[in-house]
Amino acid sequence: MLDIAPGEPINEAQLVLELNIGRTPLREALKRLEVDHLVHSYPRRGTFATRVDITELAAITEMRLALEPLAADRAAALGGGSVRHEIEQTLHTITTFTGDETRRNLMENDLAVHRLIYQAAANHHLEETLIRLDNLATRIWCLTLDRLPSIDAHIAEHQALLEAVLNQDPETASTLARDHIASFETSVRAVL
Repeated sequence: MLDIAPGEPINEAQLVLELNIGRTPLREALKRLEVDHLVHSYPRRGTFATRVDITELAAITEMRLALEPLAADRAAALGGGSVRHEIEQTLHTITTFTGDETRRNLMENDLAVHRLIYQAAANHHLEETLIRLDNLATRIWCLTLDRLPSIDAHIAEHQALLEAVLNQDPETASTLARDHIASFETSVRAVL
């Protein structure tokens, strides 16, 4: 969510205190974040939040267009599976939005919806891959969010997608997921 700005150094000592963990677990976490392209370590200089590379949007979208519909299809075939209750709660939250939500709140909801779909697909390889891609896409979205006129339609797309999953309609869920990802790319490109 760009709480640490692109290019900003990671203060390990501060994170150890904030998170109340040791240096070893923190360094292991930073290594995982480096694999996910969210931080980069330089010998004798330290670790930094990676820059957001807008040119990666097409490659990220290409992968998401292939995998998000698959996850939605599987999630719907399983009717939400082990996270059905959480999907129902998230759907209720979306339907009760008043329009007063902050953009950060809406983005957090967006992440929650996507993570639930990935989890409901019951394929940990698919879930891990999509989380990595979604993290990169979210960073790009954060850069453009203030220039987007409204994200209400984006939220409405989530509602229809979650309903398709709960109604065990894989074909509709897959189509809605594909359309949602394509709409995301179109919206971001329009403001670049």
